[in-house]
Amino acid sequence: MLMKMKRGRPMALVLAMALGIVANCKPAKAAATETAVLAGGCFWCVEADFEKVKGVEEVISGFTGGSVANPTYKQVVRGGTGHYEAVQVRYDPTVVSYDQILHSFLRSVDPTDAGGQFCDRGESYRTAIFVSNSSEKRAAEAALRDAQKTLGAKVVTPVLDEGAFYPAEAYHQDYHKQGDIILTRFGPKSKANAYRLYRDGCGRDERVRELWGSAAPFAGG
Repeated sequence: MLMKMKRGRPMALVLAMALGIVANCKPAKAAATETAVLAGGCFWCVEADFEKVKGVEEVISGFTGGSVANPTYKQVVRGGTGHYEAVQVRYDPTVVSYDQILHSFLRSVDPTDAGGQFCDRGESYRTAIFVSNSSEKRAAEAALRDAQKTLGAKVVTPVLDEGAFYPAEAYHQDYHKQGDIILTRFGPKSKANAYRLYRDGCGRDERVRELWGSAAPFAGG
């Protein structure tokens, strides 16, 4: 019996060590993804911009801020629904912070324009930051104060409470990457080329560079 116990103790120790190694090899739990909801004019452009940001995992184009449930794109751009064209930016906060996202966002739009953005006019193209808690609200208000101080001009982008967000139709998602051919005033073009022609023609990057200079993170992209 004594001999058996002496033999068993080393085996038990080896087993315990093996179990410890297995436990330590378990993958670390991934950080929870957080979401920023931003309206910056044409959602194609805002989506394309933020998909370039390290730490951003997904950007979804859609509508928010209005009174109509599940609106269509045609309803929103026609007006009367109260919705903004907006995006949900889903990001890893261990890689990019909410403050950094707000800083980049405000330098990718014209926050002094209350009537729309660039060539797109009307309520659905206004800028806004939608917040879900008091921490986001404080961060958004601080970012707007900083933008106003930097520009030396009144910033009119509001901070609004986050509400229902409705994804836009599938054909709007990743519009800037799509190869489908559509008919434009320039003739048949892929959606990706049509997007580029639209962005250039609308003067988005030109105006952003005029306002923000080298601080504009996406101008020309």
